[in-house]
Amino acid sequence: MARAEEHGDRSRREFRHEDQVVRPGTLLVSATDLTEPAFRRSVVYIIEHNDAGSLGVVLNRPSETPVEDVLPNWADLAAEPDVLFLGGPVKRDAALCLATVKVGTSFQGTKGLRRVDGRVALVDLDSDPERIAPLIEGLRVFAGYAGWTFGQLEGEMDRGDWIVLSALPTDPLAGRTDLWAQVLRRQPLPLSLLATHPIELERN
Repeated sequence: MARAEEHGDRSRREFRHEDQVVRPGTLLVSATDLTEPAFRRSVVYIIEHNDAGSLGVVLNRPSETPVEDVLPNWADLAAEPDVLFLGGPVKRDAALCLATVKVGTSFQGTKGLRRVDGRVALVDLDSDPERIAPLIEGLRVFAGYAGWTFGQLEGEMDRGDWIVLSALPTDPLAGRTDLWAQVLRRQPLPLSLLATHPIELERN
């Protein structure tokens, strides 16, 4: 048992990036030994990160609730699968929306769209969908969010709970694919090896 624990500690050191920088538009990819149900094999897109703390949404937790049932005006713009995604354990009764803007489209000053990073924007769900529709490739609606107070996320990173990686503009629209493995697989070695980690350890 001691040898296994030692190996686990060594693996965390090997895959941990000491220069990890969290900012809006980065991904938090859960480490293989983060087993908390809300964040196990999760990919979190960071929307805000400042002196007050951090806020993001889990990208890979689809629910069974159609967007049509909750926000019918936005249903036609929702990427497949057009269901609500569970953005995190905080305020599940509140909705956040991310959109990926079309390549080469300027949306600065567009009412209802606020840039997070690159082509990814936060959508004001009280705005006019018809104004936003021509500008975006699609959007994703999240029920709830993941939040950290000042210093809390840093503590979790020091513990090795998260790997900080760059996001692609299409990541917020990822569907029912295994986004956790997909994001890791596109990293250089040795980090990409984590994508082969079994979903259930008992299968080993």
